[in-house]
Amino acid sequence: MENRSQWGTRAGFILAAAGSAVGLGNIWRFPATAFENGGGAFMVPYLIALLTAGIPILIMEFTMGHKYRGSSPLSFKRMNKNTEWIGWWGVLVAFVISTYYSVIIAWAISYSIFSFNLNWGSDPTAFLTGSYLQTAAPGEFGGFVPGVLIPLIIVWLVVLGILYRGVKKGIEIANKIFIPTLAVVFLIIVIRAITLPGAFEGLNTFFTPDFAALADPDVWVAAYGQIFFSMSIAFAIMITYASYLPRKSDITNNAFIVGFGNSSFELLCGIGVFSVLGFMAVGQGVGVNEVVEGGVGLAFMVFPSIINEFPALNELFGFLFFASLVLAGMSSLISIIETYVSGLSDKFKISRQKAVVFGGGFAALVSLIFATRGGLNFLDAADYFINQFGVAALGLVQVVAVAWFLRKLNDLKSHANEISDIKIGPWWNISLMFITPVVLGYNMFQLLRQNLLQQFETDTGNYANYPDTFILYGGWFVAGGALLVGIIMTLIKWKGSNKTDSKTENTEEAK
Repeated sequence: MENRSQWGTRAGFILAAAGSAVGLGNIWRFPATAFENGGGAFMVPYLIALLTAGIPILIMEFTMGHKYRGSSPLSFKRMNKNTEWIGWWGVLVAFVISTYYSVIIAWAISYSIFSFNLNWGSDPTAFLTGSYLQTAAPGEFGGFVPGVLIPLIIVWLVVLGILYRGVKKGIEIANKIFIPTLAVVFLIIVIRAITLPGAFEGLNTFFTPDFAALADPDVWVAAYGQIFFSMSIAFAIMITYASYLPRKSDITNNAFIVGFGNSSFELLCGIGVFSVLGFMAVGQGVGVNEVVEGGVGLAFMVFPSIINEFPALNELFGFLFFASLVLAGMSSLISIIETYVSGLSDKFKISRQKAVVFGGGFAALVSLIFATRGGLNFLDAADYFINQFGVAALGLVQVVAVAWFLRKLNDLKSHANEISDIKIGPWWNISLMFITPVVLGYNMFQLLRQNLLQQFETDTGNYANYPDTFILYGGWFVAGGALLVGIIMTLIKWKGSNKTDSKTENTEEAK
């Protein structure tokens, strides 16, 4: 029998799972996605997507981790020995994401310091790509950027230090600090934002519904995509976290709390972001739709410009905003790295500490690529391809494998219902057997079609107009490499009792 770490409290697990789900994408992806897909009307497909994809997959992954008591690879192996590769694929996707996600947190740390003197000046866009990142041409490294390298080292030391301490004494305690602090800090930001001149115009733009958009299939796909990418599902995290739950744990209730908690924070982000965008638009005498932007541009270009125009306490609110990015990023990064720490520990029967040193240390070394002058281009390409052809493809394969090939949904449902207050019924099976595969399948078809056309038709141009060679090794090879290395890991024999054991026993972490 195998000893496995365990959460100290139910609240600790919920905060950790919520901390994983609540990340940078909530702050800079959701507001722009909602605005571009019907404004207030977007909440209709968004809520439907939450109830037919987000929470059902969350329940499935919580149940898998809890029932099979292992990391994602071990849980898939115990479910069926032929599906172990799916677990490793998820772990390798998480590994790639951790290498560049850590760099974005390093940017946020730098910008937290820049906020004290508004060092980004009057042109934050030029500052980011020029003075700060000193961006090189696509495919070139160009040497390290000290302003990125130093905070990046700090990020890895903090996160690996937390993981080194274990589940209860490290991850749980960290999230009990990070998540409440993040909630308070971001609430302060939102309260200040809605009191700015022009905030009403921004909120009116954000919430005004365009119900005609609901007839567009792409709006529904966007809603499912947002739910999918914002909840940390389908790449090993939630399976790993759930494997540390005690035997008697309310699976479905926890899933609903985490799912609705994540969506509530996204809505709060939308309110805060569009309040300040309204302030910016009124100040410039333009429509709010002319200043809307998402992603890195929103956080590191648009927001510094807005902070420059704040009527008072610019430095304080600049610091609070970027500190919120650091907190959200740290909690998510911890969960991402835990997937391969747990996977390595299970596969090779090594201690958590060794898994943290070897797995986390190797990821830290790889992340140095993104701390160079060419790092922004490498990050942009890797992020796009690993999310679109890593996370999305993995989610589709995972759901189809469990629901259709292994036909494990009823077994998982029985396990969840046996220990949960909220019983799941036919809606859960229907969601995972039909709705989610259809939506993800359509999305994957469209993505492949679009990107292959860009790759082979010169008049369309590549993603972000990058050169063919760079897209090939900076994008396609990254996404394909995660799958290939995942398959290779499957071919390696398991060490110790995991070779034959199908059951494990929980014990509390050594005190």
